Amino acid sequence: MGRSKTRAYAYLTTKPRTKLTTSAEKRLRVLGSLDTLGAGFTLASQDLDIRGAGNLLGEEQSGQMRDVGYELYQSMLEDAIAKIRSGEMDGLSVNDDQWAPQINLGVPVLIPEDYVPDLDVRLGLYRRLSSLSTKVELEGFAAELIDRFGTLPREVNTLMLIVRIKGMCKKAGISKLDGGPKGATLQFHNDKFASPQGLVEFIENQRGLAKVKDNKIVVRRDWAKDNDKIKGAFAIARDLAEKVVAEKKRKKAAAAS
Repeated sequence: MGRSKTRAYAYLTTKPRTKLTTSAEKRLRVLGSLDTLGAGFTLASQDLDIRGAGNLLGEEQSGQMRDVGYELYQSMLEDAIAKIRSGEMDGLSVNDDQWAPQINLGVPVLIPEDYVPDLDVRLGLYRRLSSLSTKVELEGFAAELIDRFGTLPREVNTLMLIVRIKGMCKKAGISKLDGGPKGATLQFHNDKFASPQGLVEFIENQRGLAKVKDNKIVVRRDWAKDNDKIKGAFAIARDLAEKVVAEKKRKKAAAAS
């Protein structure tokens, strides 16, 4: 499996009489099952499941390559680059809406192997979950999981809460949210917030616990537990999303009058 149209080969060896780890055996089985061009992307996805899902599976992890196939994706990318160079397309505005927030709260977010043993099923659930955003959609997804696999583990509950936060961040234009014991830092998509006045109001409402630093918003908090970080991050993303929604309504009303 190579990263171009030329097939690549590799020989893997192990030390004699050395027992492989469980993860190594899983990776070898996955390697042995893939033999097509562009399969390296599938390998990366399955390896991600083996070592843990990280924050979220989304466009920052997968993008559109899985949907259209490696060679078609490469062709589309070449066409887009050619259009940018010829001036037909502004490189800064290409697929401007096709971005996904990055959420990093340092909490375990995955579908455990002992909850959904089948690797392909878990990957399919990750892909479905990455397309959900509303509370109703996530409640329906959770109900299906309970019906199929039983009571939700804590990691899955956390994963779905992070998905809700991700949806709020997208609505608020937050491209990156990092949270830790001392609070959170936020970065907006293209370093812009849709409601400057709303942002000023948000910072003022924090009563000295928020400030702008290096094009980022720093919000100081005391989040000793994972649950505190999740609730706090959700509240911040929700409040900023509400500012954006209010600004859109104001502009719509002004345009109508």
